[in-house]
Amino acid sequence: MNARALPAVLVVSTLLALPACRKKNATTAPDPFREAYDVEQDWNDPQHVIPLNYQQAQGKRLFYKTCVWCHADSTPAGPSNRNNLATPPPLFNDGATLNSLSDDFMQNIITLGGSAMAKSPIMPPWGKTLAQEEIRAIIAYARAIAQPPYRPPARPGPRYSTK
Repeated sequence: MNARALPAVLVVSTLLALPACRKKNATTAPDPFREAYDVEQDWNDPQHVIPLNYQQAQGKRLFYKTCVWCHADSTPAGPSNRNNLATPPPLFNDGATLNSLSDDFMQNIITLGGSAMAKSPIMPPWGKTLAQEEIRAIIAYARAIAQPPYRPPARPGPRYSTK
């Protein structure tokens, strides 16, 4: 190729490449399932699937290992024990009940048990069985599946409370 043709080829190839480098102006909504680590089917609406991040997915795993027997109507093995209890505990997706509880309160009731928090004495203390990180994952899972959906408070409440 001669020296005069080289600059013309560079200009033409640069101009042809420019449209491919431009960003599209169309805004696309972020897909929550693209970054999801796992999903959970909405207990109230089988057509609705809830995306879960890593921590929530770990909470789901722990929930189905330890909590499902009392905090769900059915388990992977069949019916739960919930209806056999004198006072059935709230379902884990019961946002009307659990959304009003602070994360600290939920962590304390899971760690210390129901009796320690003036709740049902049937709720066992899981603090020696589960690590605090695992308990936080269970709470994150409860927040993810809550119906109505959980909305965190604008500012944190007191660290220790009875509600």
